[in-house]
Amino acid sequence: MLENREYAPLQPSPFSRKPMNAAACLPARAARRAGPALPPVALPRPALPRLVLLPLALLLPLAFAGAAKAQTAEAPAATAAAEPQVVTVSANRRREPAREVPMQVDMLPAGQLEQAGAKMLSDYLANQPGVDVKNGGGAGFGSISIRGVSTGDQTIATVGTYIDDVAYGSSTPFALGSVTSLDMALLDLHHIELLRGPQGTLYGAGAMGGLLKYVTNEPNPREFSGKAAVGFSATRGGRPGHTENIVLNVPLRENVAALRVAAFTDKSGGYIDATGPAAGANINGGRNSGARVSVLVEPGNKLKVRLTATAQNTRRDSTDYVDYDAGTGRPSGRELTRHAALREPYDIKVRIAAADIEYDFGWARLNAITARQTNDIDLRLDYTGVYAPLLAPLGLDLAGVGVHQSTRVRKWTQEFRLTSPARRTVEWLAGLFYDDQRGGNEQLLGSTLAGAGAAPGPDLLRASVPSEYRELAAYGDVTWNATPRLALTAGVRVARNEQDYHQRASGMLLGEATDIVSESKDTSTTYMATARYALDATSNVYVRAASGYRPGGPNAVLKDFQTGATAAPPTFDHDELWSYELGYKADLLGRKLGVEAAVYDIRWDDIQQFYAVNGINVIVNAGKAHIQGAELNLQYRPTASWQLNGALTWIDARLSEDAPGLARDGARLPNTARVSASIGARYNGELAGRPAYAGIDARYVGKRNAGFDENPTLPNYVLPSYAMVNLQAGMTFGATTASVYVNNLLDRRAQLAGGTGFVPYGAPVNMTVQRPRTAGVMLTREF
Repeated sequence: MLENREYAPLQPSPFSRKPMNAAACLPARAARRAGPALPPVALPRPALPRLVLLPLALLLPLAFAGAAKAQTAEAPAATAAAEPQVVTVSANRRREPAREVPMQVDMLPAGQLEQAGAKMLSDYLANQPGVDVKNGGGAGFGSISIRGVSTGDQTIATVGTYIDDVAYGSSTPFALGSVTSLDMALLDLHHIELLRGPQGTLYGAGAMGGLLKYVTNEPNPREFSGKAAVGFSATRGGRPGHTENIVLNVPLRENVAALRVAAFTDKSGGYIDATGPAAGANINGGRNSGARVSVLVEPGNKLKVRLTATAQNTRRDSTDYVDYDAGTGRPSGRELTRHAALREPYDIKVRIAAADIEYDFGWARLNAITARQTNDIDLRLDYTGVYAPLLAPLGLDLAGVGVHQSTRVRKWTQEFRLTSPARRTVEWLAGLFYDDQRGGNEQLLGSTLAGAGAAPGPDLLRASVPSEYRELAAYGDVTWNATPRLALTAGVRVARNEQDYHQRASGMLLGEATDIVSESKDTSTTYMATARYALDATSNVYVRAASGYRPGGPNAVLKDFQTGATAAPPTFDHDELWSYELGYKADLLGRKLGVEAAVYDIRWDDIQQFYAVNGINVIVNAGKAHIQGAELNLQYRPTASWQLNGALTWIDARLSEDAPGLARDGARLPNTARVSASIGARYNGELAGRPAYAGIDARYVGKRNAGFDENPTLPNYVLPSYAMVNLQAGMTFGATTASVYVNNLLDRRAQLAGGTGFVPYGAPVNMTVQRPRTAGVMLTREF
């Protein structure tokens, strides 16, 4: 009967390391008798390869210094501070200088990320203080939090993702939307924009903590061009990797139409070993490959049509997790190892096709954006260490228990947006947005029996969870340029969504088969208001108040077998937050010094969380959070050759009201360091008469909580602070550039994220650590 069993939540996260859905429906007495997982067996580690690229990377900055001293004269343009390039962003859905945007926007050039050896989302955002990427087990999985807006295991993502003007990903908790932030390769990207603070008015559901936007290169109808690159990398203690990519830009008709094609493949060498029945070396290697085709047609000065298709495949032979002891905070066995009864491969396939038709009426510009995307994930997870001990008292002697999970998202979006001309006394923007999502989630918890032959055991659980999500939203904003110095903006978005949810489940652990149907309707309204005042031609201050939300939805509602009453609320509501921000942006000292600073106060209400109601874990709204923070970004350009930068963030993110099932008032929110910082230096000059560069960057991240104190299902684990140092250098030989990098120079085992969901069952923390020291070289030729 329900009251005699303890249930674990429906967990859409594949790597949350909690019992899956109803498969955790074990008698409480059996759970209490469960013993710890088998200790890992240490295996000898192969000899470490020599990193021959390291001396080159270390010597290049010294060579630059010597070359600079050897110069007898320097051109005046090189001795004076370089005139800073005006950086334009599309944060407000129109192209405008970043200095004039009344919010904090980070622009990350794709070229610099590539030179630094960045391969995945956690690399792209590594040097952004106040931004956390909780790696969900490997490339392609992870959740982003900005300014501390996180509860650890998310129901729905708190940071939105866009590719150009196309919204990406699922807005529900039923198809891994919370842990599949787009881990897009640097495939012909121009830059990445990171918008801090809620963006619900212009970007809709899920963008309550901020927004990640990938901006791709447009085809150029004026010239034929291209680029090809090949790279190699070596990781200490792991296997080598390599990457190849090519980009071609072909005018189809001069100044009218062009085709742009890009393709890449990246082989990642593994560096984690497995002990136990599925023992092996460097098990977490894999491959990432993809292509993009884009066509641009501009038949006149009013009409512009852009068609884009992107495909990306990510395959890994296993996850990036290693075993850490929850009590000591150290590896359970040997460094960079995990105990495995089964291998954990996974595949992620992303397909996105979009059409952006733009027409300039003169009084306004119309954009009609249609997009179709698919996301298919196939993964296997090893749950032997938890379920085998739990099932032993029931007479099952199991050698392996694994989950095979397949999810799919089919998403179609349509947006119409009108944008008034810029630089007018009154500027405005208005749009309609429609989103239709179909999700699928198939799960099988299977087993193999101990003994010779490893015969198949019983199917412990089989579940199918299809879902549908439909949203219609209207949004807009108006800017009044009251004076040449003062600009006031107000915006609003009203969104209405309808959802259908169906769960069919059966299996030995469930007992009686279930067939649950639920639906919901939810309306959310978000607001935004800003005031920007120009102190002079190069500096301004702003204030910003904005809200964001995550949509509500249906719950898996079972009935009490005794009373017939529903055992949980039939729906959960949207949660929302308000952010109040004061900022300053300026170019000082003759435009040598760029300064951006902000302080903010965030109030988060009706937090969505997993919670046990009458024995069933569902999603409920409970608790409030209060987040306060400050950010400082500096860029100093003393000469045309040197660029120095630094960033510092302070965040105090805590619950401001008890959240039953989550934590008490005053508890720190997970995955957020109180203090984090980054610093870097780059020199662009000449070496042996050829253009060259060298750079170094370092980051510091303070202690973070992986969970909550006194939380029985997500116990706390304190992730220690860490510091990381990286080097980059390169030289140009005509049309060819050779670049080298060394990441994690000091070879630190920084603990980036910890999964504690299985710790109550005696299992270790599933830890994601920084990749060991990795050196690489990239050769790029433009034509």
